[in-house]
Amino acid sequence: MTNEKSSISENEHVVMRILILFLGLCIMAFGVAFSIKSDMGTSPISTLPYVTSLVTGLSVGTTTIIMNVFFVLLQILILRKNYKWFQLLQIPAAIVFGLMIDIAETVIINLACPSYFVSCLYCFIGIVLIALGIRFEVEAGLITTAGEGIVLAICEVKKNLKFGNVKICFDLSLVITSLIISLVFLSSIQGIREGTAAAAVFVGLFTKLLKDPVKKAVSVFYNKFTAST
Repeated sequence: MTNEKSSISENEHVVMRILILFLGLCIMAFGVAFSIKSDMGTSPISTLPYVTSLVTGLSVGTTTIIMNVFFVLLQILILRKNYKWFQLLQIPAAIVFGLMIDIAETVIINLACPSYFVSCLYCFIGIVLIALGIRFEVEAGLITTAGEGIVLAICEVKKNLKFGNVKICFDLSLVITSLIISLVFLSSIQGIREGTAAAAVFVGLFTKLLKDPVKKAVSVFYNKFTAST
C-alpha cells in the first residue's frame, strides 16, 4: 500500500488533497469508534491507545494523539538527517484523528449492543470503515500515518527488511505491549479479542477491494471541485 501513488498528480490542487485526507481520517475515526463499541477488541494499531486510556482515564482520542507524536519522534531518531521534515504534518493529522475518535465515540454512544451478533456487526463496520479511511488517505497522497512512518523508517535503515514483515512485527509488538499493560494495571485483558485478529486480517483485504471504487470517487470529486474553483 505504501508503494501506491495517489490518482491525483503532484501538481494538482493541494486543498483537494487535504480534504481527502481529512475525509479519510474522519472515516477511520468512526471505524475505531465502532470497534470499541463492539467490545470485541480494537484493530492492532489502536490496542495501545485503548488500553492506556483505560489505565490513565484519558480519552482514546487523547492517547492516540500522544502515541502518534511519540511515533513521529521515533522516526526522527531512526532516520536522523534523512528524516523528511514534511512528515511532521503527521502531528496535526494525528490531532485531527484523535479529536475525531472522541467525536465519533460521542456520536454513537447511544447505540445498543445487546447481543454477540450485534457486536460482530459493529466489529465488521469498524473494519470496513478503517479500510475505507486508509484508502482515502492513500488517495490523498500527502503523508503516511505515524505508525506506518516508523515501519518505513526501519525499512529505510535496514534495506534487507521487507515492509510487510516489519509491519506485522510492529503491529504484533503493539498488541503484546497492550496485553502486558492490560494485565499489569487492569488485571485482565482489555481491547484484545477476536476482533483484533479479524482486523489484522481483513483491514488489508478490504483496503485492496476498495481501491478502484475510491479512486473513481476521488476522480469524480476532483472534477467537480476543480470545475467550481
